[in-house]
Amino acid sequence: MKKLGTTILTVVALFVGFTACQHQSYSSPPIFEDQSQYVRLAVDQRVSSGHSHPANITVKVMSSILSGVRIEESARLLPSSVFSGKDKEPHLHPVFGPDDVAFLAPLLAKGLGAATPEQIVTFYRIIQQPGTIDLVTSGGVYIHGDELHFLLSNYRSPTRYPPDAETMRYVDGRSTPLQSIAPQETILGFHQTSALIPLEQGSLKNPFRAKRREIVVLLSKLAEESTSTTQESH
Repeated sequence: MKKLGTTILTVVALFVGFTACQHQSYSSPPIFEDQSQYVRLAVDQRVSSGHSHPANITVKVMSSILSGVRIEESARLLPSSVFSGKDKEPHLHPVFGPDDVAFLAPLLAKGLGAATPEQIVTFYRIIQQPGTIDLVTSGGVYIHGDELHFLLSNYRSPTRYPPDAETMRYVDGRSTPLQSIAPQETILGFHQTSALIPLEQGSLKNPFRAKRREIVVLLSKLAEESTSTTQESH
């Protein structure tokens, strides 16, 4: 009986360790990290054939992409000002402000240049608000061929959102930047729509989990439009 108990404990320990590795899949030092934000590489558990990494993308192009990401927020059931003051913004607005773009663009570009084919560049930022719940914006970016994929897993999500309905556990957003902390009925868009590849809208299998928010930008089309805009300005 004692031997059986030891065996069970060993199996549980191995399972917990395996689960932790799945969620905390960092294999290299962070590109940048402090107490409230980071940019770092992580193994992409979904990839099979590999991404087009390392990838050479300029800070200018990355800045253009981040500046162009738009988010459309639906009408909310409760006043959003309780948490974030988002009611002061239009429903359709940029995800990143100028300071966010200036911080993230060079780090994401550096990460893509250092990533291996099985890695994704992740980011995590906390907006600290005195007297209220801290808010998290996180996601990732990777390149596959001519496509740049941008994922927004959290947009100003409260760090202490109620536990997951399936596991009854709080989501640790810092160690899982690609997992949504709280469901958000928002739609991602891009200011240069001709460079955007439409994604198929799949059905929501789990009503308690947020839909994956992702945009895919054709880099060649983005460069083509940028060149045309520059020529027209002259």
